[in-house]
Amino acid sequence: MGGTKNTTTRVGKASFGVSKCTRPARAGLKPDSPVNLDQGDPTMFEEYWRKNKESCDVVIGGSELMSYFSNPHIMCWYLLPELEDSIHRLHSLVGNVSTEGRHIIVGSGSTQLLQATLYALSANSPQPVSVVCAAPYYSCYPELADLLKSGLYKWEGDAYNFDKEGPYIELVTSPNNPDGYIRGPVVNRGDGKVVYDLAYYWPQYTAITHQLDHDIMLFTFSKSTGHAGSRIGWAIVKDEKVARKMLKFMEVMSIGVSKEAQFRAAKILGAICDGYEGFRPIDTENFFEYSKRLMIERWERLREVVNQSEIFSLPKFSQEYCLFSSEFTETHPSFAWLKCKEELKDAQSVLRGQKILARSGTKFGVDPTFARVSMVSREDVFNAFLERLSAPKGAVSNGNQA
Repeated sequence: MGGTKNTTTRVGKASFGVSKCTRPARAGLKPDSPVNLDQGDPTMFEEYWRKNKESCDVVIGGSELMSYFSNPHIMCWYLLPELEDSIHRLHSLVGNVSTEGRHIIVGSGSTQLLQATLYALSANSPQPVSVVCAAPYYSCYPELADLLKSGLYKWEGDAYNFDKEGPYIELVTSPNNPDGYIRGPVVNRGDGKVVYDLAYYWPQYTAITHQLDHDIMLFTFSKSTGHAGSRIGWAIVKDEKVARKMLKFMEVMSIGVSKEAQFRAAKILGAICDGYEGFRPIDTENFFEYSKRLMIERWERLREVVNQSEIFSLPKFSQEYCLFSSEFTETHPSFAWLKCKEELKDAQSVLRGQKILARSGTKFGVDPTFARVSMVSREDVFNAFLERLSAPKGAVSNGNQA
């Protein structure tokens, strides 16, 4: 495990002047400033990549990556070979899904790929295809389905309540956002298609219990490594006709995906794989072990605070055997799904009273006694969250009056 390798990657032979990207100075969190945990911005992982920056530095020459095309001889002609290889390597390493003989379509995050998938699965339908997901569902699904007011598909809400005749698309997020539970399809009819959003099916969040092999599976760079700003996602698709329709959407909407972002993603995914193949210093921690350790620590601290508050409760997860780590482990989601006492009625307002910004359960198709908070913020923000959540019971319970 103590081997080393050349870690700085250059495109081609050119090496032009490089402007160093520095993080702007960030003022500390002020006592009267709200702790914003409404969005799942995965800045928790910054520290790891700062310590391991040499393993994923890239240099792109000014004359490199200029063409629209990466490989005109494959279906996804804008997909860089380096990224395709890194995606295959990472899934083979983790064992979470099968990529053998599958089509890989890259998009600007899994959000764009979901839109491409909805288009591909409804393009030939004579009537709008219903789009459903079991509640609590990802809060952006309704807006994604209805934003363009497409005549091809239409959001129909909670899959548990869906009884409309005709074709449908069911979105399955597993582990689920917001509550972290492992999910499967609910409707189970012959005239439906199922799309699996597997953004969180990585060993830092949950046990890898099976190598999944569904028809359409979506992944995102932001949740796997924390690099949300690169806007890279990928779909693993069985059916060639579906993959080609998704590709058509990508061609029309954005003529491919940024090669600079792809190249960075390829390097970082490759660096994770290299760590498990011996190309890292002995005194450094592999990415999944590091991030899982942090998630466990954060969940233990949060559960301690919640148990003492007597105001909120959290989901409980059973232990499962993880094929990747060869040990029993429980789920440690990137979001905490908080439920307040029934008499308080509105968890988001209770939290807002303590200057904690969360997303209401109503956005996820359930009642307002639930609220979602991010678990992957920077350490100082997370510490401030726990401190405010630890406020005296009277202060917290009166928060919904603020």
